[in-house]
Amino acid sequence: MKRMDPFGRTIDYLRISVTDRCNERCLYCMPEGYKGWEQKPDHLSHAEILRVVRVAAGLGFRKFRLTGGEPLVRADLTDIVRGMAAISGVEHIGLSTNGTRLAALASSLRHAGVQTVNVSLDTLDPALYHRITGGDVHRVLAGIHAAVQAGFTCVKLNQVLMRGVNEQEIWPLVLFAAEYGLPLRLIELMPLTRTAVLTEKNFLSVGEAMTLLRQHDELIPQPDWRLGFGPARYYRLKRTGARVGFIGAMTNLHFCESCNKMRLTADGKIRPCLGDHGEIDLRATLRATADDAAVRDRFLLALQRKPFEHTFRGAYQPCRPMTAIGG
Repeated sequence: MKRMDPFGRTIDYLRISVTDRCNERCLYCMPEGYKGWEQKPDHLSHAEILRVVRVAAGLGFRKFRLTGGEPLVRADLTDIVRGMAAISGVEHIGLSTNGTRLAALASSLRHAGVQTVNVSLDTLDPALYHRITGGDVHRVLAGIHAAVQAGFTCVKLNQVLMRGVNEQEIWPLVLFAAEYGLPLRLIELMPLTRTAVLTEKNFLSVGEAMTLLRQHDELIPQPDWRLGFGPARYYRLKRTGARVGFIGAMTNLHFCESCNKMRLTADGKIRPCLGDHGEIDLRATLRATADDAAVRDRFLLALQRKPFEHTFRGAYQPCRPMTAIGG
């Protein structure tokens, strides 16, 4: 069964935030001084998340990704994965993580049913990594190595581009990714903490990143090469053999045309579009009735309210930071 939004796009991908909490404080994700943590009762429970997945799968959602915050700070994450894997219709379970806890959990997550892992890695330099995230890059690298050893079908690395901060780190990350045979995705900043991140001082486009890479290697377009279910456009670097994807939400005017996803926030809101404030409360319905038909109706309402494109290029004013929405 396929579910179409009002613009004829097939929507079959649900990103589920299991917590708004994180053990890092990335510049582009969490505003300085942010204290808006949801209380534990506000988060969907293990059983509620599985109920949502069951309803979504019944509506034709096939691909699911667990995010946060940092999903690995949630103690019952492996149990959630195991429960999801047992639900009819669930074809793919992915995970997005900062990698700091992945070394200890990679093997158990793989056995529970996680198939792919995306790891945020904005630099290999320890001091710069700490400046960007407040964390320790060595823990992330250990997590990446553990993920490779655990046998996930794909481990992807994500770098958020920040002018004056980490553009010089693009090439070292390409070489690192190529060494381990991992795809690297370069992602434009989006105004998810404050609009000031999109000043000329801070914003670095994927086009500029491509120009920087061409100083080192030839980029060969791979228009038919798909990796996962997201919007990245991939290139192969001729000399290194690296695979690099570019995600240009701000500069690619056709970015939303093939969107296939919706989001579920940790506090139980369905968000049809990352770059639009519209949300449908699902938590109240989950807790008010055992009737899955009511939950299904809320999903369908959210689907019908999915906008054609994000509003990041307009007068978008973030009201919930990325850590509260879900990556």
